[in-house]
Parts: sequence; structure tokens; C-alpha cells
Amino acid sequence: MSRSERSPLLLAGLLAAAGVAHFATPRSFDATIPRSLPGTPRTWTYASGAAELALAAGIAAPRTRRAAALATAAFFVGVFPANVKMAVDWRHRPAPLKAAAIGRLPLQVPLVLWARSVAQSGEGRS
Repeated sequence: MSRSERSPLLLAGLLAAAGVAHFATPRSFDATIPRSLPGTPRTWTYASGAAELALAAGIAAPRTRRAAALATAAFFVGVFPANVKMAVDWRHRPAPLKAAAIGRLPLQVPLVLWARSVAQSGEGRS
């Protein structure tokens, strides 16, 4: 299996693992939900977990890969406010936790670019 064939599956695996984590340990995700969103944090936690699972399935399937990868790029942009909230909320935590929260912020850029790359590599395939 070539690197270009592995990339979509790795991205799908990352999304699937994150999606499962939203259901397995929802409390840690609830805390990152911006308070300005309507509804309960748990609803947003479960909705984002379900979205990640759906995106993972879409990327894993060659027929839906391009659309799912583009939706994944948009999803990564959309969850950025939760990462900002986490960084702000964790600013007084011990240095390793604070560094992890701050370090997540620039990681969104390569995730978006990765998803776009998967979308581009999926063009013209059925």
C-alpha cells in the first residue's frame, strides 16, 4: 500500500478514534464546548463525535472520499473555537497541560491541509 493510499485511511482512523472518544469519555469534551452555543455541552459532544464517525466512514469509502475529506477540512475549522476555549480555560493548569492545550491550536492547520490533500487525491476516482 502506497503512502497516498494510506493517508486517507490514517485520517479516517484518527477521526474514528476521536469520534469513539467523544462517546467513551464525554465529560472531557463537554468542558471544551463554548458556552455561547445553544443547548447542552453533552449534546454538542455527542453530535461532534457522531460527525467524526460519519466523516471517518466517508473518507474510508473511495466513492465518498472527496466530499467527506472536504467536509472534514470544514469540520476541523469549525471545532477550532473549542480548542481556543480549552487553551484559555487551561491557562492556569500545570505547564505540561497548558502546553498541550496551546499546542493544539496550530495543529488545526496541518489537519485542515491533510483533509484537503485527501480530497484532492480522491478527485476523479469512483
